[in-house]
Parts: sequence; structure tokens; C-alpha cells
Amino acid sequence: MIVQKLKKKVSDEYDRAEKYYSILSCINDLQLTEREIQLVAYTAVKGNITYANVREEFCKKYNTSSATINNIISKLKKLKIFIKEESKVKVNPVIVLDFKKELVIQTKLSDE
Repeated sequence: MIVQKLKKKVSDEYDRAEKYYSILSCINDLQLTEREIQLVAYTAVKGNITYANVREEFCKKYNTSSATINNIISKLKKLKIFIKEESKVKVNPVIVLDFKKELVIQTKLSDE
């Protein structure tokens, strides 16, 4: 077994979430775009992307449009990354963490 430790500084919980979802996308061959990863990360930190004010914040933070968000949400729902729960669009709880805390990821790649 090979053990490799990497340490990466992040600026905030959004950055931490983006790094995490980038790794998930890569390992699972999801081929998510940078903007898709940003939306997943942002939604995970905020709790949902349903309300207009949250979408507007995202658009300002990442310099994008509401139409782009709608297209991404549609794709991410098909991939089951986003789910609709109690009329709110959220990140699937299976892959949501508390990104305010330090994060350690252990990955095992095997042929089993």
C-alpha cells in the first residue's frame, strides 16, 4: 500500500467545497465543468439553490447568469447530484459535508 499525504490551504468553506467536489468529479469520471462544481459547492454550503436571493448571490460571486444556473441544475438532477426535497433544490445529502471544518479525504483505489 502506498500512502501519500497532500496538504492544501483553502481560503474559506466555498473553496474547500470546490476542492472536494472537484476530487469527487475526477474520481467518479463525472466530467463536471468548473461552473458546475462551483454551483454544487455553493449549494452545499448554502443548503439549497431554490430561492432567488441565493441564486442572485451565486451569479454575483461567479459572474454568471440565472439561465446558466437553470441549465446546470437540470444536468445535476439527472446525475442525482442535486435532488428536490420539500420543494427545495439541494445537493444529495450523501455527498454533503460541513465545509466549515477541516477536511481529510482518504481514497482507496483497488482492483477488487
